[in-house]
Amino acid sequence: MHNPQPQFINVKLEKLHPTQITVGKLEVALKRKQWAGLGKKSRAAALASHWFPAIAGMEGRYYIVDHHHFGLALLEENVKTVSVMVLKDLSWLDAPKFWRVMDHHQWVHPYDTEGVRREFESLPDHLTHLHDDPYRSLAGELRRAGGFSKDVTPFSEFLWADFLRTHVQVSLIDQDFQKALTKAKKIAHTQEARYLPGWCGLAGVP
Repeated sequence: MHNPQPQFINVKLEKLHPTQITVGKLEVALKRKQWAGLGKKSRAAALASHWFPAIAGMEGRYYIVDHHHFGLALLEENVKTVSVMVLKDLSWLDAPKFWRVMDHHQWVHPYDTEGVRREFESLPDHLTHLHDDPYRSLAGELRRAGGFSKDVTPFSEFLWADFLRTHVQVSLIDQDFQKALTKAKKIAHTQEARYLPGWCGLAGVP
């Protein structure tokens, strides 16, 4: 069966639609800082080499399935246009069928700041409307600190965020992020976390 090649197009960043409800705002801030440190040529090169994977949906909308943090950071840095890789054209489907296919392929993650699954109607219409989940920030920093390995599993950092949600108090994240990260590192290597993508613990070690 013929599988069409992805289509590459330029899209106004403000027109891209999220496929998740939350982001880690600390991670967005980090990406903004990295962007601010780039010169004009480096910024142009970064945009030219960075494609936002998306699904073409209803009413001409493009739903990005990854890089929400980078997209929001670029928006806050007043970037207007980005390159999009259209993985699949589902624009001809009605809403129920569209979201069923999105869910089947794990192209959507409709979970709120408490880790509770919501209806697809709860997804924000705009990247700037994404909600802050402190545990997603903690999971992102935990990965950068070597707490777990980067993994191709869709929304893997969100799985770690949900794990951390039951082990680290949100008040600790707010009041002493480094202490919360230290606690997260210890928990991340235990057997209790071995089901998570990118787990770096040692088998048989409690």
